[in-house]
Amino acid sequence: MALFKKKDISNEPEVMDVDAVMKKFDRESNVRIWEGTPKIIVSVILATFSVFCIYVTLFTTWLDQIRLTTFMAFIMFIGFLVFPAKKGVQKVNHIPWYDFILMFAGSGAFIYHAINAADILQRYKITEVEVVVGIIGVICLAELCRRSVGMPILIVASVLLVYALIWGSSNPDMFARITSYVRTLFYSREGILTTPVNVCSKYIVVFIIFGAFLERTGIADFFIQIANALVGRFSGGPAKVAVVASALEGMVSGSSVANTVGSGAVTIPLMKKTGYKPEFAAAAEASASTGGQIMPPIMGAAAFLMAETIGVEYSSIVLRAILPAALYFAGVFITVHFEAKKEGLRGLSRAELPRVKHLLKKTYLLLPLIILVYLVSTNTKSIAYAAAIAIAIAIFVSLFNKENRISFKRIFEALAAGGQGMITVAVACGVAGIISGLITATGLASEIMTGILSFANGNLLIALFLTMLCCIVLGMGVPTTANYCIMAATCAPILMEMGVPAIAAHFFVFYFGIVADLTPPVALAAYAGAAIAQANPMKTALTSTKLAIGAFIVPYIFALNPAMLLIDTNIGEVILICITSLIGMCAVGAALEGYFVRNMKWYERILSAIGGLLLIYPGVATDVIGIALVGLVLLVQVVLKKKDKAVLA
Repeated sequence: MALFKKKDISNEPEVMDVDAVMKKFDRESNVRIWEGTPKIIVSVILATFSVFCIYVTLFTTWLDQIRLTTFMAFIMFIGFLVFPAKKGVQKVNHIPWYDFILMFAGSGAFIYHAINAADILQRYKITEVEVVVGIIGVICLAELCRRSVGMPILIVASVLLVYALIWGSSNPDMFARITSYVRTLFYSREGILTTPVNVCSKYIVVFIIFGAFLERTGIADFFIQIANALVGRFSGGPAKVAVVASALEGMVSGSSVANTVGSGAVTIPLMKKTGYKPEFAAAAEASASTGGQIMPPIMGAAAFLMAETIGVEYSSIVLRAILPAALYFAGVFITVHFEAKKEGLRGLSRAELPRVKHLLKKTYLLLPLIILVYLVSTNTKSIAYAAAIAIAIAIFVSLFNKENRISFKRIFEALAAGGQGMITVAVACGVAGIISGLITATGLASEIMTGILSFANGNLLIALFLTMLCCIVLGMGVPTTANYCIMAATCAPILMEMGVPAIAAHFFVFYFGIVADLTPPVALAAYAGAAIAQANPMKTALTSTKLAIGAFIVPYIFALNPAMLLIDTNIGEVILICITSLIGMCAVGAALEGYFVRNMKWYERILSAIGGLLLIYPGVATDVIGIALVGLVLLVQVVLKKKDKAVLA
């Protein structure tokens, strides 16, 4: 955030302390305070974990049960080392005795599994000792989840566990039920060690480390500078900077709240200074930052999970995600533009903008991302190798950046930050595995599917609407990766049963799981933005929902017509879809803001919204009608604006 000088916001008394906002809305920021020698020791442990993950991912061929249990043992150890039992002010260099017990009990349970993995695989039954060990492992994982991730996902898992123990089995022996579920959840590949943790340990960890290196080498800050140079001078510039910067940062980030607070600490005060209302400023940042989770190539790490779950190439997921993500950000950008025009807001002054010549000299900083995208799109190297090469290139290019030149200290800090960043993701993936395992073991997934299909009675729109509600409710307060895992296990099969292609079904549930960060009542990203802007949280959440309208429209379009996801289409149709969809988002944005080239009347807004939606939906007939409606509204707007000017003259 070094782009803006401190004097730009020093006279803004309402700006809230960034650390306080992060600690309130982002569990990952509530960490134990270490200083001096203890801090060095903890940092060494975290950095060692990062190196261990890279080594295991790239160079070993361990048995999956051994690799995954060792990974989770590390997570349990460093998790209780980093996250305290309670939020709030922490004692420096203090860890209570019970955390030592949880630390060693949790990691010990997974180490026991690792040591005995080969033997357990050969047996159908587990011993009483192994039942106890498994229960300890699950309880410790649940407690670490409470500390690092939060209660929403834990509540879902707890409700499912109670359901499983009471109604989910026909076996009258309670101990037998417990034994069966412990084996499924802790010792098999259908619970904690299922796809989410596997993908996390193989791919996500390397990209988390990559993101830490981008931050330490100044490349992440370069994204903000690029956005500012591109759109900062235009009407409502700071809001447009927030949209573009969040799109760029979202390529490697995995947290809506962290995105909102990170860039919002700079953009929200500037938006308010240029004339945006506090609620709109906070909503613009929150909706753009949440959209970062759907932005390729990382998509909040869900891209890896989606590829593994569906069984397609990672590059295929990234390619199909481009157009929907572009439409989402176009929708937010356009709405922000119309708001600025309606309110007569200015852009940033020349003095507040970075020099283009200075930025052009630093374009080499984008090389790590360019190489990464090339490697993963061409399948030249495995995903993990591609990320490792990108890390090496990030270190290399930073040597030429004297403002943020890499050093051994920064390399160490990046490794330690990467190790700490893995905790929340891994824990969320582990609990998501428990949820998926319980849903499968109890047959609840098929019951949910049967219920929705029965209610929909063959009507795809009804099924899509009910699935959307399930995704938003289940996604409230749940991190991106775990969010998608739950949606993929519970909701995606419903749409696939209705004939929606697998990729379209998984994209649909992923999108609506993500917008839970914006929709009340648990709109964490919106509330974080509101705290910075000193705005009304509920108004901010509602405004965020309006700005993120693309996330509510686009999934329906590619579920009904998968051509938007490049399924069963050709290059000509893709170009046409891009053009018509962009015009459609512009028309929808104008309808929402009530402004096109001038203030719109109510019937103009209705016609503009209908025309825009028809243009977004792929099809020749809908495109023709949509163009006619939008063209009519635009013509009326232009004629009326000329009349207004004539009257004023």
